Amino acid sequence: MTEHIRQQLWKQVALPFKAWRKKCDIVYCNDYFAPYLHWNFTTVQLFHDAFFFEYPQYYNPIWLQLFKRIAIPAAKKSAFIITPTEYAKKTVQHFTGIPAEKIITIYHGPKTIPTTTTANIPDWLPTQQQHPYLLHVGVFEKRKNLSNLLKAFQLFQQNGNSHYKLVLVGKGNGKMHSDDTVNILQTIQDLQLQDQVIMPGYVPDDMLGVVYQHAACYVFPSYNEGFGIPILEAFQFGIPVLVANNTCLPEVGADAVLSFDPYNPQDIAQQINTLLHNPQLQQTLIQKGHQRLQDFSWEKTARKLIEVFEQTKK
Repeated sequence: MTEHIRQQLWKQVALPFKAWRKKCDIVYCNDYFAPYLHWNFTTVQLFHDAFFFEYPQYYNPIWLQLFKRIAIPAAKKSAFIITPTEYAKKTVQHFTGIPAEKIITIYHGPKTIPTTTTANIPDWLPTQQQHPYLLHVGVFEKRKNLSNLLKAFQLFQQNGNSHYKLVLVGKGNGKMHSDDTVNILQTIQDLQLQDQVIMPGYVPDDMLGVVYQHAACYVFPSYNEGFGIPILEAFQFGIPVLVANNTCLPEVGADAVLSFDPYNPQDIAQQINTLLHNPQLQQTLIQKGHQRLQDFSWEKTARKLIEVFEQTKK
């Protein structure tokens, strides 16, 4: 918490002074918080999502108060707010009351993961021939809905797919109210999936590329996302993608993904089964994924940001 307070002192005192001294026209902040004080400059602020409003129980009360008393008033003074999806724009506008015309959607680009790598296949990764696997990459937070993915995976296995494994790349966030690691481990034990679920923890990017390359499909069951970069990562590596039919995931995936009800493990299992027993559908989604990926790049993101900055100076 001390580090957060120090960060805010820098953001609200040191940064405005430095911007004034350097005669900056615009200060762009991509972490929700922008300076409240404007000394002959204006601000543009990025809101990745509206989780502060939607899941207040997951945040430290002091951090939540800093958000409400600093980030929101500063956002209302900013020239523009950037959000990564139209869904995020709608939720931010709904909770903050900031006029919709001040909120601009600019898509993220894909994370740069090497598509050609010299990394060896790790010992813990199943061989695709004997044990094809479903993949999920992300932090073990409650909103990621991994317990329902585990329940769906058990149903999928019981439907004649016992040779499949599930690989969960990632780990908990260490936060008392939002970390779901204990529940995930308990669900694995309750469903007796200890030998079927592989949890390697954090995986470096060069090895992560190998993990994506050999996956049978990517499954994204989250209850809520602001963008969902793993969708683009899966497109990049040419594997079919299934996503929850809510929040921003259908917006990012468009017609290149298969969707399911994230609250219904049976529906998740059914859609996985449909996909993995239909090679033609898999190829269709892979091809559409490559096409959809062309709509996202950091170059496009930067160009649109520059357009916002130019509009801000008018």
